[in-house]
Amino acid sequence: MNSKKRNFLIAQAIVVAFVLLITMIINYFLISTFIFNKDTFILITLFILAAGIILFFALSRPLLEPLFESDENLQKALKETIHELNIPVATIDLNAKMLEKSLVDEKAIKRIKRIQKANESLLKLYDDMEYSIKKELEKVDIEEFDLKEIIESSVEKIEDIKENITVVIDVSNKILKSDKRAFSKCIDNLLSNAVKYNLESGEIKISYKNDILSIYNSGKPIDTKNLFIVFDEYFQENSKNEGFGLGLKIVKEYCDKNAISIKIEPSKHGTAFLLNLKTIS
Repeated sequence: MNSKKRNFLIAQAIVVAFVLLITMIINYFLISTFIFNKDTFILITLFILAAGIILFFALSRPLLEPLFESDENLQKALKETIHELNIPVATIDLNAKMLEKSLVDEKAIKRIKRIQKANESLLKLYDDMEYSIKKELEKVDIEEFDLKEIIESSVEKIEDIKENITVVIDVSNKILKSDKRAFSKCIDNLLSNAVKYNLESGEIKISYKNDILSIYNSGKPIDTKNLFIVFDEYFQENSKNEGFGLGLKIVKEYCDKNAISIKIEPSKHGTAFLLNLKTIS
């Protein structure tokens, strides 16, 4: 638990305890002062509830304001930093392209290519950070996109790491409506997982039928005892694999947020992840 969360809980606990103490004292005073009957009991109870709520908000505000203010300042600083980051990145890209046109030496051209590739990585990082802030503020755009295009784009991303693994796509054009970037990241993680746990010359089958998107890999099936924890943060069935065990957690978070049911079907020769996309169709 980080210090900010701990401070928040401590502050809330202090306020609640103090409000309870005050309301108990008021309750004792009122019951002692007035004749206790059905009518006075209701009036006293309503008065104490109202007083308790007003007191709680009055005491909470000065205690919690600094915590929320620091979050707002951090958010503002991040936005400004990300905005400023876009300028040097664009400058590097423009100058690298201009230099590339004037170069004839093969080694120099390779160096420029490496600079451009690194710059592309920075641009992607910029986009990811901007998206993360929008997501936190719940200002992510919901848009229409084609499922087949997203699948094909994600398959291209694993081209360099899949080696001898065969990818079979049986997905027709289907328009979905959701957070396009989050959906794309979800597919990226499922395909990356399918490569990671596949056989050396295995197969990945991607199909879509009756709102069900299936991503199957021919590797060792997931152990049944791990089916309930496979989406947990940092979980990895094989600790020797690279990564931090966050991919499937990202998938589950997206599915939960969009009411997409996700099932795992282990079989004798592999594992299939099934996503019901009805809610975003």
